[in-house]
Amino acid sequence: MTFDSRYVALGDSFTEGVGDWDESRPNGVRGWADRVAEQLILADSSWGYANLAIRGKKLHQVLAEQVDAAIALEPTLVTIYAGGNDILRPKVDIDAIVDAYDAGIAKLCASGAAVLVFTGFDSGKSPVFGATRGRTALYNELVREAADRHGAELVDYWRMKELQDERFWDIDRLHMSPAGHMLTAKKVLEVLRRTDAIDLPELEAPPARTRAERLRHDAQWAREYLGPWVGRRLRGVSSGDNLTAKYPVPVHIRPSAGK
Repeated sequence: MTFDSRYVALGDSFTEGVGDWDESRPNGVRGWADRVAEQLILADSSWGYANLAIRGKKLHQVLAEQVDAAIALEPTLVTIYAGGNDILRPKVDIDAIVDAYDAGIAKLCASGAAVLVFTGFDSGKSPVFGATRGRTALYNELVREAADRHGAELVDYWRMKELQDERFWDIDRLHMSPAGHMLTAKKVLEVLRRTDAIDLPELEAPPARTRAERLRHDAQWAREYLGPWVGRRLRGVSSGDNLTAKYPVPVHIRPSAGK
């Protein structure tokens, strides 16, 4: 099938859709990019959608494996977010990775596609990931400069303060919940100056926990999620090692039944 307009999404787990679990979808996830594509297609059936993002990818892998593949699809619109997995590593040269990112963004913009990039999330309230807040702030400023330089659109994820609410996050605390992905999809469509018919769910009241209950809850999270995550990084293993892109060529997708 050929399409007059093509949206191609690039990146890691953020763009693949981890946390927005849906067994009916490739790789078992839906995500904000799928939700953006659904709205574009509902408004105009000439759109096709490809998603090349794979969880666990670092910035150099996204650039090496996805940028040329995206350009080959002759995109009308490209969204890209990369670097989050680099920022979480023990050591990272932020200037060096964003220099490479700048070149990738420039290449995408030179293809004639409209390009949309993201800043990183403000993790300052996280007792674990908050240690990377300074790195993310530097990364964000450099990404803002790159977006300005090349004429890319920008979703300022850092300033989406609604996402400080834990109810927008999956149980692993690293990936957004379905509500978080929906909120992000609405923001992307707003930046693209598109309307949407996404209704955010009514969030359940946050659980009331005593200090002791919070400590037990945090300890359980560390055992079930933080420990395995750290272990994979020490072994050089990625959760995406055996996965392929959800939609390697443009397709039509529709909202999941009942969702």
